[in-house]
Order: sequence, then structure tokens, then C-alpha cells
Amino acid sequence: MARRRRVVKKKTPAWSRWALIGGAVFVLAGIILLAKQQFAPVPTPTLPPPTATATAQPPADTATPAPVEQFGYRVKNVLPHDRGAFTQGLVFQDGVFYEGTGLYGRSSLRKVTPETGAVIQQQNLPPTFFGEGITIWGDEIIQLTWKSRRGFVYDKNTFKLKREFNYPTEGWGITHDGTRLIMSDGTANLYFWNPETLEEIGRVEVRDGDTPIVRLNELEYIDGAVYANVWQTNRIARIDPDSGRVTAWIDLSGLLSPEDLAQPVDVLNGIAFDAESNRLFVTGKLWPKIFEIELVQK
Repeated sequence: MARRRRVVKKKTPAWSRWALIGGAVFVLAGIILLAKQQFAPVPTPTLPPPTATATAQPPADTATPAPVEQFGYRVKNVLPHDRGAFTQGLVFQDGVFYEGTGLYGRSSLRKVTPETGAVIQQQNLPPTFFGEGITIWGDEIIQLTWKSRRGFVYDKNTFKLKREFNYPTEGWGITHDGTRLIMSDGTANLYFWNPETLEEIGRVEVRDGDTPIVRLNELEYIDGAVYANVWQTNRIARIDPDSGRVTAWIDLSGLLSPEDLAQPVDVLNGIAFDAESNRLFVTGKLWPKIFEIELVQK
């Protein structure tokens, strides 16, 4: 009978078994960690709060505009004015007033002595034209008409008509800034014209905040700003001609006395500035007086 060989199994040392188990656990942990790093979302870094010196400043054009100033007035002097003059434009130069008047059949260009109100030179418009604003450019006077879309250019000294021109809107007020003519047409727009060609080269809408200011009438350019009568009101708007923003309101309520109102008068219209003596004059249509005023801030 054959004898079976006895197989003796060698025992694996305990420390070896634990080493194998530990190695397997280590490898498994590494795989899990690698998977987490691969699929986990990338965290958004937390930024420190901005310091006072790092605060961004708003763009210049979004800055809050300065508040609109409010002015009243003080009367410094009173001058006589022709009650029959329906004043549409007024300019002071060389010690006299140049005045443009309106109404069909009564429109004219005048030179007036301030102290007496006497008309010393006059050019009447044809009766089909309703005269409007005037301005002096060099040795010429430019006069607008209301609905005819026709303007006239006169010799300043002789009042002789030199030429006529056309424009596409109504004509209300006109002035200049030394470079451009600036005109109004009763809307909220100011138009800029080339003084040689008398053609539009730009325009701006006049606003008080978000509100368009319509019925801009007689104009005067004073110290970088356009002063504009607003038709059928007792107010003058001071306007930045670059932006169209109203920077001030001038309330001229109460200029005329009860005696002045005893005869028919029309609205405030007419602004003139004596640049040499820093004098501001205002009047109105069919008013008996021209007032030299000083603005008083409210």
C-alpha cells in the first residue's frame, strides 16, 4: 500500500499579512483621493473686501450734475421803451440798443438810444414777414423771421440789406458765441450755424434734468452760457450750450408795475448784455420799459 506524502503548508508570518492589507488600503485610498480631485468642482476663490483706496470711481459722465441754481433779481435802472415795439430780439453794442420787432406789417430792425428810447435808425420788413430775433456778427446784423424760413443780413452801419438766406425751421431767437451762430425755433433745440454759410453744423436738446424745455425764444450768449426766454413765462433759462443742460432759472415775475399793466402788454422777451460794463438788460413785447437788473441767488 502506497504511503501518502504529507504536504505541510508553510504559515505566512502575521506581519507579512498586515503589510499586504495595509498596502492594499493605501492604494485604494490613493485611488479614491485621485478621483475626488479629478471630479470635484474648482472652488471660487474668496476675495478680500475692497479697501477705501481701491474703490472704483464712477465714470465722469455718470456723476451727479450740480443742482440747478435759482435766481431772482434786483432792478438797478429803468430805461424807456417804445410801447409799440413787439420785441423779438435785443442787442446792446457801441452804447446803443439794436432791436428786432415783430408782427405782420409792423416788423422792423431798429437802432435805439437807451437813455431816451428814441429810434434813431430803422429798416422795415416787407409786410409779409414776421420779424424775429437778431444778432450782430462782425459788421453785419442777421435777422430771422417766424414762419417764412427766411433770414436777412444787413450792413450794421447803414441797415442796407446785403442778402437773404433760407433755413428749414421756424425762426425765433439768435445769438452767437464768437465762433458759431446759435438759434432757436420754438422747440427744445438749440441749433448751431456756420456764420459764413449760415448752414447748420450741430444741435443740442435743452433739458432740465430729464425734461425737455420747449418754446425757447430770444437768446443772449453771456460768459459761456446761453440765456433764453421761455415763451409765455416770466423765466429765463441759463443753458450750457455744449450739453444742453439747464444750469439755472431766473424768475423775473413782478417786473412791471400795475401802472405799466394799465395798457396792453405782451410777454417777457428780450435779453441784452453790455459786456464792457457787465450790465444785463431785459424787456418784453409792447413793454414801456427796459430794465437793467442784477441777478440775486435764492
